[in-house]
Amino acid sequence: MRQNRCFLQAMIIILIVALIPIAASAQLDGHGPDAWRVTGVAANDVLNARMGPGVDYPIIETFAHNERGLEQITCVPFFTMAHYQAMTEEELNRLPSRWCLMRSADMSKAGWVAQRFLMEDFPDESMAPATSETGLMPQGQVVDHAKDLVRELYERDFLAGLGGPDPLNPAMLTQYFSTEFAHALISRPPGASVLYGAQDFDGSVDEPVADPDTPILRGTTILHVDMMSFGRPQRATFLLRPDAAQAGNPLRIIRVEHEGWSFP
Repeated sequence: MRQNRCFLQAMIIILIVALIPIAASAQLDGHGPDAWRVTGVAANDVLNARMGPGVDYPIIETFAHNERGLEQITCVPFFTMAHYQAMTEEELNRLPSRWCLMRSADMSKAGWVAQRFLMEDFPDESMAPATSETGLMPQGQVVDHAKDLVRELYERDFLAGLGGPDPLNPAMLTQYFSTEFAHALISRPPGASVLYGAQDFDGSVDEPVADPDTPILRGTTILHVDMMSFGRPQRATFLLRPDAAQAGNPLRIIRVEHEGWSFP
């Protein structure tokens, strides 16, 4: 009986979405792009759209591997940006994988898909979001700008060991990090280096590279820095966005992720 009720509720949602052309916002969560596209699906495959949020629900539609202009109605687990920011890392990790109710650009079909197969769809995919510093740069130039910033950060850190200025000095932090990141680093410094992921480092650092699948996702540039320390391979992932708290909205690091932990 419970399964039948869930089935009926999901069917009602699908019918409402498919048949009523409401000019809804891009995402009921209160944030997000106006349009989405399918990503991570092979060219000879399709993205299954289901009657409900999970693989236990039947497939009712499919989206092409390169489908664009999708409208996101809502996602579950449901949370606003305020909820997300208030949750701890442990609470976020306990959440089930996210599913989103999507509708095609022509409103002819709709269904639930796993969020990991969605990314922001720009009107011109070669263009990234505009900022005062970068202007309306081609995506490749924004990524190159991010690489230069992260590369300089590691170079400055190396030179600091030879007596040069320390880029992690509080007075220099906002040259590389967002204002929020800098405040967090000063008020609650992590127990390990945000650059190397450990207290000690002895090895080599590779050039920053863009994420091969999503170099820019929802306005955030994603870079990886591979390194070898004490004979062990490691990776640092940098997320960068324009910082509205600084004059000119410069591109700055907003988050660094290492194996098992991240900051802030």
